[in-house]
Amino acid sequence: MNKSIKLTVNYFLGPLLFVVLSYSLYKQIINQPDLQTRWQQIKLSWENPLFWLVFILMFFNWGIESAKWKLLMKPLEKITLYKSIKSVFAGCSITMLTPNRTGEFGGRILFVKPENRIKAISTTILGSVSQLAITTFIGTIGLCYLKYFSGYENQLEKLPWIFNDLFFFISILLTIILLLLFFKIHFFIVIVSKLSFIKKLIIHIDIIDSFTSKELLRILMYSFIRYLVFILQFILMLHVMHVAIGFYISFWLLTVFYLMMVLLPTIGFTELPVRAAASVLILGIFSNNLDEFFRVRFAAIRRLSLSGISGEKVLMGISANQLVKDITEIVIEQQTESLRILKIIEDKLQAQNIFIIDESQI
Repeated sequence: MNKSIKLTVNYFLGPLLFVVLSYSLYKQIINQPDLQTRWQQIKLSWENPLFWLVFILMFFNWGIESAKWKLLMKPLEKITLYKSIKSVFAGCSITMLTPNRTGEFGGRILFVKPENRIKAISTTILGSVSQLAITTFIGTIGLCYLKYFSGYENQLEKLPWIFNDLFFFISILLTIILLLLFFKIHFFIVIVSKLSFIKKLIIHIDIIDSFTSKELLRILMYSFIRYLVFILQFILMLHVMHVAIGFYISFWLLTVFYLMMVLLPTIGFTELPVRAAASVLILGIFSNNLDEFFRVRFAAIRRLSLSGISGEKVLMGISANQLVKDITEIVIEQQTESLRILKIIEDKLQAQNIFIIDESQI
């Protein structure tokens, strides 16, 4: 990176990005309707060892991506792992301001020699294609499993637009295109070379044709491992936040979630609320999160009540003491109603000589 670009990045773009992203994050956090309760939930999560495992996996994740970038740069120039890490972080910063992370190469090429920057764009795209191919491939498998083999067809009817045949067909088609583009890049370059209006670009993109099949598989393996880390982090955080969904079904639901995120147009700093809405949409059909409600949210409100703090400002104008009382009354009412319904069911079963027994009656 030459001196003028370095000064621009260090003293203008860097601070500007920091201010924009910090403000965006601040607005998303401050607009949460139950901020105080959520903050209490976050503080409680710090006591869970799984939270710190997720934190450690974050560094492992970026280490994998940095190793992949180092391999992608191999035909152009030899870079250290440290420089690769800086390139990846720069790309993450720029991509926060672009739709669907398309501006990632803009940050990465800042750490590439000037004469190699245009060619580095094509290697960046190749790396992105590998990650997209893995995401769509496993996501399509997850979609197929949930749609036809999981036994949860009734629950999935609540999400018709995600699990309909058109979405499934688009996922399969996109997966095939991405895998062909990745493994048969030579044929793509040959086709492009025959188009006169972009023929001059061939000298800049033919660098990706220099990767051997073994190197392409390594790149794809890096993307696959990183994808598994993403899934594992999400599942661990579900357990940290007491979302009662099993590991196995969580895995397949999250593969569809990441498939959705590939197809939904987003801009980096607005992606957080989109991800939140999409995850609630998918995971919500398997968990109403009552376990998290009583173990974390209700517990936080009760602690406010016991400490004598009103909490009206963060509880939408109602005091913590009154809210605890209202929740308790509603729960008692619902439990009474559920016991009444259970008694009706037991009576009707007994009329058919069907009896519900406990372990002491076996």
